[in-house]
Amino acid sequence: MDEINKEIDKCLVVLRAGGMILYPTDTVWGIGCDATNEKAVDKIFALKRRDDSKSMIILLDHTARLRGYFNEVPQQAYEIMELSEQPVTLVLSGAKNVAKNMIAVDGSLGVRIVLDEFCRRLIGRFGKPIVSTSANISGQQTPVSFSSVSAEIISGVDHVVSLRQNEATESKPSTILKMGVGGEIKFIRR
Repeated sequence: MDEINKEIDKCLVVLRAGGMILYPTDTVWGIGCDATNEKAVDKIFALKRRDDSKSMIILLDHTARLRGYFNEVPQQAYEIMELSEQPVTLVLSGAKNVAKNMIAVDGSLGVRIVLDEFCRRLIGRFGKPIVSTSANISGQQTPVSFSSVSAEIISGVDHVVSLRQNEATESKPSTILKMGVGGEIKFIRR
């Protein structure tokens, strides 16, 4: 069994039990949990000391899963996600089938289709979206590498993924676009 599968097995045990993982994504290191488990999502808000009115995003492994979590997905959303060479998060309206505390007041939810092999395989085996939020206390600097994740975050999660901890490359957060029901696009973060 390869190292990625061993880590996925460990993460699945934690996610299914309502726990939190600290894991590498295709952007920055993230804190994650089962996006359909309201209590698990509350644990992330508490660990980050984040106001629960500030939404977090979900990660999916393939665009084919989008319809399971949104009432309508504009064709333009598929095109952006499939053609983008860099990680892009789309905020779409009409979120469904996730924990209530994941959905913004206006009914929207951010989603990213992961490019990272570990994340893609983990989500594929889990069969549900996982939460992704930067691995920092709210208001503090976003950690761009594992070495910049605080001890408080590391000790606060249930499992720390051992992959890519020594990578020297510094990643950056994804671009965030909000799509209106009429297809209009607004940049939230470039």
